[in-house]
Amino acid sequence: MKKVSYTDFCEIKSLPGITASPDGKKAAFVVRQPDLEKDRYLSHIWVWEDGKLCRLTGMGKESGFIWLDDEQILFPGDRQEKYKGKPPHTVYNRISIRGGEAEEAFVLPFAASGPVSLGDGKFLVRGVYDPMRFTSEDGSLREKTADELEADKRVEIFDELPFWQNGQGVINKKRSRVYLCDTLSGTQTALTPELMDVSSFEYSKEKGELIIIGEEYTDMAIRKQSVRLYTLDGSYTELLPRKDYGVSDVWFFGEDFLMMASDGKKYGTSQNDSFFLLKRDGSLEKLCDPDMTIGGGAGSDCAAGGRSIVMEDESLYCLETRDYISFIVKMDPRTGERVQLTPADCGRVDGFDKKGDVIYYTAMKGSGLQELYRLENGTETKLTSFNDEYLETHDIIPPEYIPFTDKEGVRIDGWIIRPADYDPEKTYPAILDVHGGPKGVYGTVYFHEMQLWANMGYFVFFCNPHGGSGRGDEFSDIFGEQYGVRDYNDLMEFTDHVLALYPQIDKEKVGMTGGSYGGFMANWIVGHTDRFAAVASQRSISNYISKCLTTDIGYYHNLSALEASPWENFDQLWEHSPLKHAC
Repeated sequence: MKKVSYTDFCEIKSLPGITASPDGKKAAFVVRQPDLEKDRYLSHIWVWEDGKLCRLTGMGKESGFIWLDDEQILFPGDRQEKYKGKPPHTVYNRISIRGGEAEEAFVLPFAASGPVSLGDGKFLVRGVYDPMRFTSEDGSLREKTADELEADKRVEIFDELPFWQNGQGVINKKRSRVYLCDTLSGTQTALTPELMDVSSFEYSKEKGELIIIGEEYTDMAIRKQSVRLYTLDGSYTELLPRKDYGVSDVWFFGEDFLMMASDGKKYGTSQNDSFFLLKRDGSLEKLCDPDMTIGGGAGSDCAAGGRSIVMEDESLYCLETRDYISFIVKMDPRTGERVQLTPADCGRVDGFDKKGDVIYYTAMKGSGLQELYRLENGTETKLTSFNDEYLETHDIIPPEYIPFTDKEGVRIDGWIIRPADYDPEKTYPAILDVHGGPKGVYGTVYFHEMQLWANMGYFVFFCNPHGGSGRGDEFSDIFGEQYGVRDYNDLMEFTDHVLALYPQIDKEKVGMTGGSYGGFMANWIVGHTDRFAAVASQRSISNYISKCLTTDIGYYHNLSALEASPWENFDQLWEHSPLKHAC
């Protein structure tokens, strides 16, 4: 067996964006793989049909596709590089699943995503509106001249929060708007206003209406959305004002609408969503509060996500994470009652689509990697084997489940990965790894970083302390004064538990690491204990005061997680900043 190495991460394939054809007989998906030489990911569109796999595209940059019909797929990509080095445009291409070259279908003069075909050459899309690039005095988009754009570059104006986003750069005044695009006439009409940032929309062909979720603001985004009902001429009715709810999704539901949202009053921005009936007169009725983690799944550095919810016949089909296992469930949104559809051996279901009696989904089973599956009439069939050879030829060490009961009397799920070629007569160094979030979760699925360490001769151990997902709001509650206390105590008790179980671990050579929230905990640990020989803090938080207005997570994360702000609770923010406790 080969040892897991740094570079063979590039042999692993992930499968995002699974989508069924309109007739449900075919499934298209993306196969993505790292390219070490060019420091990028290669992605291609594949199609499964009647037991056969076919790769449709070959340039390595294709994703974000939709089915136009049962035989054609539409996907974005400037394949001729006509707009390379120029302001963003989106070129959409059409390709037949029966073969042949992709043909350019149409071009939009902005970055666009999520196209919905209306027929007759018309599409709805979400497009990025940049007022520094376009002028719109007459209500239409007129791209600025090169001289105007050059003049704009001389100064950056920050007059709202957030003003920057990792991977995007400056986002001040940029908004995601819904556009009605007529590809035959080449026109694009914005349906939503300049300052409304649209998070999602759904179109009903039967009703000729769009239900849109977004936040319209001039100074500070507050992560509370309004819900508006639009017609294609741009007129709308505001059903829910931007005031009380963080709205995750809305669907047409009979004559009214089903809304998934949270007011965050008890558990902040990490509070699990409730389901509401939003009526056309704007009244709101809570239907159920299932206290469930929708989406998510056990953490992995080798997985890509996809669709987590499908509405069909007034039933919700969604991904649910319970403890550390993910399932597809059918839920009655009126009562919250759920029926598990996929087997219990899925460590992580990443995305799915449903058409009629057929569900296509990507999943990681046991300690394995992503593959495509099909579920019909309760029978599961594995459709792909992209990662089988890698798993069969490398020394993959399954995590051992080692739960314990913390001092609060609560079960904490934990695991340990033994070193490769483990000999119980020898001693080994060890690494404690802490997940991000804090509302994340670890499980048994393949994690390349951990497998690499184990193949280098380390014990690797990890757990799901208080603050994580999959166990309900009460378990995830570490807000305010509990931040860095309840969770930290669990991690220290778990470390004691592991050292007691495995005397083969050299107590003088135990390290710790984590990223994001795990990076916060790494910094926190440095200032609160000297039991670890080394700590590696990744993409971390050290000072909540300086972080508050500069992070792309948003100032609202601090206000929620720590229930404090620099203006009213300076001492509390500083107390929970690892920097204060640095030695």
